[in-house]
Amino acid sequence: LWSEEALMITPEEQAQSKKALKKQQKEAEKQAKKAEKQAKMDFAKDRYGVSAMVQSQERLGRTLIRVQDLTPEKANQLVWVRARMHTIRAKGKQCFLVLRQQQFNVQALVAVGDRASKQMVKFAANITKESIVDVEAVVQTVEQKIETCTQHDVELHVERIFVISQADARLPLQLEDAVRPDVGVEEEGRATVNQDTRLDNRVIDLRTTTSQAIFRLQSGVCQLFRDTLLQKGFVEIQTPKIISAASEGGANVFTVSYFKTSAYLAQSPQLYKQMCICADFDKVFCIGPVFRAEDSNTHRHLTEFVGLDIEMAFNYHYHEVLDSITDTMVEIFKGLRDRFQTEIQTVCKQYHSEPFKFLEPTLRLEYQEGVAMLRAAGVEMGDEEDLSTPNEKLLGRLVKEKYDTDFYVLDKYPLEVRPFYTMPDPHNPKYSNSYDMFMRGEEILSGAQRVHDAQLLTERASHHGIDFCRVYSFRYGAPPHAGGGIGLERVTMLYLGLHNIRQTSMFPRDPKRLTP
Repeated sequence: LWSEEALMITPEEQAQSKKALKKQQKEAEKQAKKAEKQAKMDFAKDRYGVSAMVQSQERLGRTLIRVQDLTPEKANQLVWVRARMHTIRAKGKQCFLVLRQQQFNVQALVAVGDRASKQMVKFAANITKESIVDVEAVVQTVEQKIETCTQHDVELHVERIFVISQADARLPLQLEDAVRPDVGVEEEGRATVNQDTRLDNRVIDLRTTTSQAIFRLQSGVCQLFRDTLLQKGFVEIQTPKIISAASEGGANVFTVSYFKTSAYLAQSPQLYKQMCICADFDKVFCIGPVFRAEDSNTHRHLTEFVGLDIEMAFNYHYHEVLDSITDTMVEIFKGLRDRFQTEIQTVCKQYHSEPFKFLEPTLRLEYQEGVAMLRAAGVEMGDEEDLSTPNEKLLGRLVKEKYDTDFYVLDKYPLEVRPFYTMPDPHNPKYSNSYDMFMRGEEILSGAQRVHDAQLLTERASHHGIDFCRVYSFRYGAPPHAGGGIGLERVTMLYLGLHNIRQTSMFPRDPKRLTP
């Protein structure tokens, strides 16, 4: 028990207690006044912030303007824009932002004034890069072009800014490093991003203006291929990718477990295209994945790529098909040139290359002519020897010097270097009715007239030691036909003058990469 003396509080202690209480009350009042003052000062507190998660709560009638549409014609207009925060530079009472939307970007300014408070400027300066924001701003023309932005004639004067999706502060790579031209950066001591880092963080790398341009142009290749062939009366087909036997023969095939047996991933839609021709579809094409189990770690090989395949019945000569394919390629090149200049120029800023050149009609050389050109340049090779990769590239340079074209056809290949189903040349049994097409000295298509006679096909298969059990399709009347297969990624790579096929494969697969 406490004694009475211990519980008694002296007058001095009471005075001190009252004094401390008064001090606390004064401090609380002071803080309240300060908060009230700050609230009054931050007149823009409703004009910025982090938005609630979009869960489709309501559908606003707000119209969002595309960054690429921000031009001087919209000067003095109040617009809403949704974009990513590309870069941020705070300077005193103002903050400069670069807002990016796919391959287009625009400068924006948040400055203390009638529509923005100090707190709003501070908030904008602290938004993490790559965050997605909604911005309401007035479009203003600029006296001096903003060379670092695609929209160099205007800037946005921000009145509202809200974070829609916030990115982590630490990014696996910096986008400004990822778009820096490779030439001269080592001398300048500036950072670039290597290929493995790009591919390991592909979702970030695909946001760069260069990647956006590459894959939009690649989409254009598919669209032009499809549209051109449909106009020519072709029918688009879809073929199986899980098959019972290797479509091209050989060991470069992926085997997969298929219930109680084994199956294979299609190396080509070859047989199914031919079956459709035998079924009287006359002219067919397909766009789909092709699988090759080749342990090739080169700049132009993938284990999975997109094939643009064509097959067509003809009347009397396989050159009818060859003309149709080259016409299609020329239409693709013209379409890319006329409709994708923005994308082409965007890629050229990082990876410079000369404009792609082609002729109308397409240059066509016979294999023997190509061999003669190589021999004249000092290459030693036999008449029926296949072209090596270095000789392909050299021949491409020789053709460019002589004919000023990056695209040409090499016709009449030696029969021994082509698949068993290739039709022999009727005038010289050592050669065949087959052809390859080249862009900038690299093969992008391999094709031929196919053997459509069941007896000859069986003989050719036996000659190559192949047990070809699928000859039945040709026993009931098969029209003469020819075709070929094109690699989409190669076409994109070579048209843009890039140096690695992984740059034109969205999620590349090669012997060392199975992710992401």
